[in-house]
Amino acid sequence: MLLTVDVGNTNTVFAVHDGKEFLSDWRCETVHQRTADEYYVWLMNLIKLQGLDAQIDRVIISSVVPQVVFNLRVLSDRYFNCRPIVVGKSECELGVDVRVDEGTHVGADRLVNTVGAYNRYGGNLIVVDFGTATTFDVVDHDGAYIGGVIAPGVNLSIKALHEAAAALPHIDVTQPDKVIGTNTVACMQSGVFWGYIGLIEGICAKIRDEHGTPMKVIGTGGLATLFERGTDLFDTIDNDLTLHGLVLIEAHNRST
Repeated sequence: MLLTVDVGNTNTVFAVHDGKEFLSDWRCETVHQRTADEYYVWLMNLIKLQGLDAQIDRVIISSVVPQVVFNLRVLSDRYFNCRPIVVGKSECELGVDVRVDEGTHVGADRLVNTVGAYNRYGGNLIVVDFGTATTFDVVDHDGAYIGGVIAPGVNLSIKALHEAAAALPHIDVTQPDKVIGTNTVACMQSGVFWGYIGLIEGICAKIRDEHGTPMKVIGTGGLATLFERGTDLFDTIDNDLTLHGLVLIEAHNRST
């Protein structure tokens, strides 16, 4: 079975795929110091609690946190007796072109999303990922990654607002009942929610104008379903897009 590992700046998602479908997935905080032994004990206990017979013999890793990859490699080598595929390394083939400025490093998650989105929805796409950063990735007609936009993530913006302004509390992200707030929390919630609606609609409109062709917009990430409520921009919300992309990349490398 295949173990997919998606390491984000805030959380790491582990999922087991049996060749046809995902059996389960689990999420933990991304911690640089977590050892391979700790990963293994945590993961095996969760697998046993769900009664899964998961004989893992393949591993693929996508990470935007380089410090974490070493211990995940050790986890794969020591406990699953296999060499992991690491997205972004020269030996990992994506199956699609990456057409950006020479020497530019593209986040592994953005490449994986490109592969997954092209497989499911074809070309000429904008993939909006609501993570620690809010990213907009442009997939060309032939599936190539051709660049995008990076904006501060929603929770990151809320944290910065709270820490920089002593009188403003920390708030949850939610869709307010009205645009005009009548108390501090409601005002902040409106600013965050409708501000990000304006941001994603505006950026996607600019990308479409510059690309010069009709484009589908795919949303993914933890907050995608929330922001979908405030706009008709999205053609679909795909919350397992990154994991799907990892499965495709692993299969492509295994067949080459």
